[in-house]
Amino acid sequence: MSTSCTGNLDTGFAALDYLQIGLLGVVQGITELLPISSTAHMRIIPALLGWTDPGSAFSAAMQLAALAAVLTYFWNDVRQLVTGSSAAIRRRDFQHPSFRLAVGILIATIPIGLAGIALSTLLNTCNTPLRGLLVIGISSIVMAVLLGVSELTCSHKRSVADMRLRDALLVGLAQVGALIPGVSRSGSTLTAALFLNFKREEAAQFSFLLGLPAITLAGLKELWHLYQAHLSAAAWSHLLFGLLVASLSAFAAIWGLMKFLEKFSTWPFVAYRAAMGIFLIVAVTLGWLT
Repeated sequence: MSTSCTGNLDTGFAALDYLQIGLLGVVQGITELLPISSTAHMRIIPALLGWTDPGSAFSAAMQLAALAAVLTYFWNDVRQLVTGSSAAIRRRDFQHPSFRLAVGILIATIPIGLAGIALSTLLNTCNTPLRGLLVIGISSIVMAVLLGVSELTCSHKRSVADMRLRDALLVGLAQVGALIPGVSRSGSTLTAALFLNFKREEAAQFSFLLGLPAITLAGLKELWHLYQAHLSAAAWSHLLFGLLVASLSAFAAIWGLMKFLEKFSTWPFVAYRAAMGIFLIVAVTLGWLT
């Protein structure tokens, strides 16, 4: 675990070089938008390579890279959502699809917002037990099982246009699980949407749109905490470089995932998560990783 603390904030990333930050940026950008947990990979890769743990503050701030990628890829959808819901409010047409989707995203964001505030001290403190590799391994296997069950038991025929507020709230509650490393924000919301029988590609689209406010709030909150920690100019330079690299890789990841889910199921992600979880549990148990 990282021992680089600034005001009890985990700032291990400041001890890494640009090559290490660049590699972590690529991994963060790809895994943030795939249902395989970016936080887990931010712990696993440094552990395997013997690097300093970059810390939970780095992982949270780097989510802003995913924000840029989602806004770019879904720009027309975001613009239609904003303009359509605004026009619906003016017309008092509260059954308009854009308005209903906007309200759904708002409602679904409330649970993780409250949980994030309540657990912020535990989540971001130095050497938090939640970033333990064993925790990540167990949560990876649990999510692999849930995602697999959703593939076996659900029809995947519903459209997001038919989403009810209850559906949005359920997906929002599932998103709270993403506060546990290894669960994955995109993985938890995608799995919940699949359990509600939404089409795979539309479940992914809703997952990404739902992530916009949560990622924005979490990322800006972490940047504020880092600002209050009086980081050095070199540390800020590391963070900005990582954000740039992660933004480019995140866009590639979101493009690839949407194309993949149009034709295939999520079974490859189920297998990957299960293998990752089993490996971590075995590695920690046998002392290969600590």
